[in-house]
Amino acid sequence: MTTILDSLERYYDTVPRVGGARAEDFGPLTLFVQEGAGWQYYARPALGGAADATPADVERVLERQRELKVPEAFEWVAETSPSLRAPVEAAGLDVHAHPLMVLDAEAVRLPSHPGVRLLDADDPLLTAAVTVPALAFRVPGTAVGEAGPGELAAAVADPSAQERRDRVSGMLASGRTAMAAAVRDGVVLCSGQYIPVGDVAEVVAVGTLPSARRQGLALGVTAALVARALEQGARTVFLSAGDEDVARIYTRIGFRRVATALIAEPPAA
Repeated sequence: MTTILDSLERYYDTVPRVGGARAEDFGPLTLFVQEGAGWQYYARPALGGAADATPADVERVLERQRELKVPEAFEWVAETSPSLRAPVEAAGLDVHAHPLMVLDAEAVRLPSHPGVRLLDADDPLLTAAVTVPALAFRVPGTAVGEAGPGELAAAVADPSAQERRDRVSGMLASGRTAMAAAVRDGVVLCSGQYIPVGDVAEVVAVGTLPSARRQGLALGVTAALVARALEQGARTVFLSAGDEDVARIYTRIGFRRVATALIAEPPAA
């Protein structure tokens, strides 16, 4: 019998491949390497293979990541690959846990937020929309912060913002993502995306400008993405929450915790 975690494992293994990444085989581990510009992926368990991963396997992947000058990162689901944590930590990486949540099919849907709308590939606010999460994730959590429209305007002027915009625009045009944004007085205050693979969709990169937090904008954006994903045929919608506080917020729109997503990276300098 196929379980929800089996479906998510197949999703995690497939989404980098359809996103243009090259898969390099390291026995019980797979390293996904993005070809050209774009989202930098990670190493993760090969389907059915992580039970035998050793510290030496992890070190081989880390050496390859350093050689390629890509992030030294591993991602996996604790309940699916419980034995991977020990060799990853033995290799000197820090492991961070995030609630893995799936939308309850019977959950009552929130009404649409009046300030939230979907964006298309040519939307004039797309550059700002792809930039907001980058500012949000610099100051994690749910507390109101200082970064606001002024900081967003400065970040949008950076050439890297246009690169992100072009990449997401191409994904929107091809149907490989959908994006929603909360807009007030012409300023994007919150945005997010979902990435579909077959009938599974992951909500990703939902971020709110720190100065605009605690106004329900992230919930409104997520609800819009959920509605769109379901309209497009998704049967499973999931996300990884930043922490337990954020997870509690997502329960308000019908997400329930099913497992724990683990991300391993080098210790902060």
